[in-house]
Formats: sequence, C-alpha cells, structure tokens
Amino acid sequence: MKFLPRPALLALMATLDVALYARARPVSSKALAARNDLPPRHLESMLQALVREGILKSVRGPYGGYELARERRRLCIGEIVRAAMRADAEAQNVDETPGLLAKVLRPVIEEVEECALLQLDKVTLDDLHVRALAAGFGQKDDSNFEI
Repeated sequence: MKFLPRPALLALMATLDVALYARARPVSSKALAARNDLPPRHLESMLQALVREGILKSVRGPYGGYELARERRRLCIGEIVRAAMRADAEAQNVDETPGLLAKVLRPVIEEVEECALLQLDKVTLDDLHVRALAAGFGQKDDSNFEI
C-alpha cells in the first residue's frame, strides 16, 4: 500500500527540485522535467496548482520558471501534500458513491490520513533540502538542463 498518491509525490519532488536548483534564476519546467525524467506537460498543471496555493511563484520571461514563494523552513511537507491532493481531486471531479464506502470506510481513512498529514506538518522543505544535499543532489553543475 502506498500512503501518498502520485500527484502528492510529484508535488513534493517538484518543490524540492525548485529548492535545490533555483539559485541564481528560476527553475524552468523543462529543466525540472529533464532532471526527473518526466514529460514537461505532465508537471505543468501541478506546478500551476502549487503557484495558486502560494507554495511556488511563477516568473515570466525568457529566463522564467518557478521559485519558492516562501523560505524553505516556512514550507511544511503536509501543506504541499494537501495542495497536491486538492488539485488532483479538482482535476478528477469524482463524486463519491453513497453506501458503505462513504458512510463507514471513508471517515476512518480520512481520520488516519489527517493524523499522517499532521506528522508531515512537522517536516519542513528545509529538512528535505538538507537530506537531498547530503545525498548529493543540488551540488552538481546542472547547466545541461538549461532549456
């Protein structure tokens, strides 16, 4: 069983990538996608959702892309996951079927999810940034990805 859905994992990965590589200038979605072996259009809607939620900010122009909207230490992982899950739910726009799932199972699962998200609120993007640097990410020259 996977705890986090793919959109939440992609949002975390994208936000951490921006934290690692947006030094002198914003990170383009093409560079982010190339570094993480994903099609650029696959990320664009998630990046825009993160902008709407105030997690990232979009910079226009020939050297535009994405930057963090706030300091790493002020962005918690739970907030990023919630933003991704809201964006995914809006995109799917699925009505839940009434019955056993809606009245018994869903409330229990939502309670467990909220407990897990409260734990994720204790982890900041800065915490992940430190781990990523220790693992060797963000240190190398990424000029090959300036697209």
